[in-house]
Amino acid sequence: MLDFWYFFGLLVSFIFGVSYGYKKKQHHEQKNLNIGEALVSKKLNDYLFHEQVTGIVVNNVTLSIDGSTTQIDHVLICTKGVFVIETKHYSGWIYGDAKQKQWMQVLLKKRSQFQNPIHQNYKHIKVIQALFDFVPAEQIKSLVVFTGDGEFKTPRLKDVVLLDGIKDWMNQHEDHVFTLNRIQFCYGRLEYLRMPECKETDQLHLQNLSKRQFS
Repeated sequence: MLDFWYFFGLLVSFIFGVSYGYKKKQHHEQKNLNIGEALVSKKLNDYLFHEQVTGIVVNNVTLSIDGSTTQIDHVLICTKGVFVIETKHYSGWIYGDAKQKQWMQVLLKKRSQFQNPIHQNYKHIKVIQALFDFVPAEQIKSLVVFTGDGEFKTPRLKDVVLLDGIKDWMNQHEDHVFTLNRIQFCYGRLEYLRMPECKETDQLHLQNLSKRQFS
């Protein structure tokens, strides 16, 4: 009888440990995403589920390149190809076009500039193309998603969408471009080469950003 309760206790502890570890991992991943990134990650996963598209969303990907780092908000690898996604969470009025180096946010009569996210994501695209050198370039696509209640005062470009526009934008792309095998291979390579998702990695990336800004 004693042996029964001993093994029963071990079993309960094991189940609880697995459950706690899984929830802790989920909490850690969510904690590393800002509000906009968390919204986009959920919307992408909802899209895969409801549209029955096979794929995986990888968030907050930091890669080492040329002695520095680059950080990508989301990489979606699915049967439609590879999507490199930059997220911006803004309120107020947004001004910008494809050629401008800086876009503008106007909030309560205060103007502030931020890097053109299309240019920013182009660098990410080149990194992913180098990483997935076995994938045709046209199967690696860029998307910029604006969350928050920001309002565009200039025409919004075709590869720049609001949060609720993700589904329609994704559905424009042909399905069955990637096999399950290709998805698994890309995901494996990305996970192998990305830097650990931790505070030290984020700090290193911020240091590299500062160096580039003042160099």
